[in-house]
Amino acid sequence: MSGSEMLAEVWRGDIVECVHRGHAAICDATGELIESWGDPDAVAYPRSSSKMIQALPLVESGAADRFGLTSDRLALSCASHIGAAYHTDRVRAWIAELGLTDAAFRCGPQMPSDPEASTALIKTDQSPCQYHNNCSGKHSGFLTLAKHLGAGPEYVDIDHPVQTAVRSAFEDVTGTESPLWAVDGCSAPNFATSVRAMAAGMATFAAAGAAAGHRDAAMVRLREAMMTHPELVSGNDKACTDLMRACKGQAAIKGGAEGYYVAILPGLKLGVALKVEDGAKRGSELAITAILARLGVLDPNHPAARKYLNAPIRNWRGIETGMVRPGPGLR
Repeated sequence: MSGSEMLAEVWRGDIVECVHRGHAAICDATGELIESWGDPDAVAYPRSSSKMIQALPLVESGAADRFGLTSDRLALSCASHIGAAYHTDRVRAWIAELGLTDAAFRCGPQMPSDPEASTALIKTDQSPCQYHNNCSGKHSGFLTLAKHLGAGPEYVDIDHPVQTAVRSAFEDVTGTESPLWAVDGCSAPNFATSVRAMAAGMATFAAAGAAAGHRDAAMVRLREAMMTHPELVSGNDKACTDLMRACKGQAAIKGGAEGYYVAILPGLKLGVALKVEDGAKRGSELAITAILARLGVLDPNHPAARKYLNAPIRNWRGIETGMVRPGPGLR
């Protein structure tokens, strides 16, 4: 990547000790670039930030209605959860209703990042299962769609009907042909696109109206599910959940690995996408918080915003040693 801009500064005392550079874009539903930082045409993998697009075929195909998926399950289909009981209990019930077991997943086992859940496994000397994987909600959606289509079990293969539908939805929503794809951390394909195209896709979600057509209705259901159940999209005390709660129904927000973030802003009919080059979560969480505050959907003085925006850095004794603040272009 080239042409990046400083999105976040890390101060210690009176000097900048570290910077996080990257690219960000705000677009409307026509694809027009409203504002940008760095190179909006930089191409990257959106990783888990694309989950609401990956869930579109689940709703559009009729699979969600056929299998009676409630809004909490639609939120999980867009989630990167922490493996807490309120996530995994729902996933286990969902796949059981499909007549499937943990063995049907292709995402791989993962130790929960939720402290209570991981401690419980350690205390009972149990190994994590695939339903603990942070992407198990998305994969439950894939399994539901595969069953609806009567397709085979290898639903993460690039030529499987599930992934064919996902790629078609991804390219339709972003308005561009994806130049390449790679295997994500959960073994599903992830399709690359520009930051601008991803922001435009999020604006399409933002501008969608429930009565405007089949795809629009599906987009509305997914974005509303995310905003209704923010704790299922990530987890308590995590940035996506914190920020959605603080935005009070004005934004659906989703992070992805390696410093990616998106936001859907229905009231403004705008979409946001950003990529921090070094992949640091610290930089991407600050940048999305700063942009949400800049657009007026988040109070910068809200306690949730202050966790990520101009956040103090403290050492192990609790002494404040510095702060993380937006780069010049975001201030």
